[in-house]
Amino acid sequence: MFEPKPGCPLCGIVSSSAHGPVNSPRSPSFPVGSSQPEVLWRDDNFTAYREKLNPVSTKGHVIIAFNLHVPSIYTLSSTDLPLLVNIRNLAIRLLTSLLPPSASSPPPLNAANPLFRIGFIAPPFSDRKIPVTDHLHCHAYITPADQLGWWRGVAYGPMAWYGIDDLIAEIRESVTNNRIKSGHANRAQAPIDMVPDAGARSGTANGLETTEPGIARDSEADLETGPRTPSALNGSPRSAMLSPQAAIPTIRV
Repeated sequence: MFEPKPGCPLCGIVSSSAHGPVNSPRSPSFPVGSSQPEVLWRDDNFTAYREKLNPVSTKGHVIIAFNLHVPSIYTLSSTDLPLLVNIRNLAIRLLTSLLPPSASSPPPLNAANPLFRIGFIAPPFSDRKIPVTDHLHCHAYITPADQLGWWRGVAYGPMAWYGIDDLIAEIRESVTNNRIKSGHANRAQAPIDMVPDAGARSGTANGLETTEPGIARDSEADLETGPRTPSALNGSPRSAMLSPQAAIPTIRV
């Protein structure tokens, strides 16, 4: 299920990044003037790279692709909530690294920034400059989106854009009694967001586990064993920005 699709651009990026060091200019191995994707992060479930050819913002545009060829957000279930939380945290961390240095103390790496926009383009819409419609990927960028034309902007507008906080909240509300909309004034401090697995498990009153399998690569693991550190990239240098690996764990679901 969700095997790589021949000819899929994102499958190609995922495959090429899996067989080499992180292709980042922060790495000595990144060739000057290279047109190859600038891969910022890679783990068992995701590959994140900086969009350089057609960014929507000159301040920074990151694409986080599922390593599996997952067709759309409608393939996701409540079991995949930890993956969505992990994507959001990863996006915040990567976008924070793209911000210019500030004299003030930096915000926590898991704190949302009002300049950040993170979410998905729901089918049948797509970004005309990045026309991948059948391999699920998250867009994360720093506003303003100063590279958007009118027609391309439709994909990032209310008709097509599915904010990741909205998606997480709506999935949780469909399977639990947590009626906390993402648009709530105190949504950023919602206690439920402190528990990535909230809403991911299901069962009966007598304790029978009925949770469906998720799409995570290590989905056979027990949720209660806790997060683990992403697999090491053999021989690949890391930037200082990515060094605290435990800050973005690969969620075991």
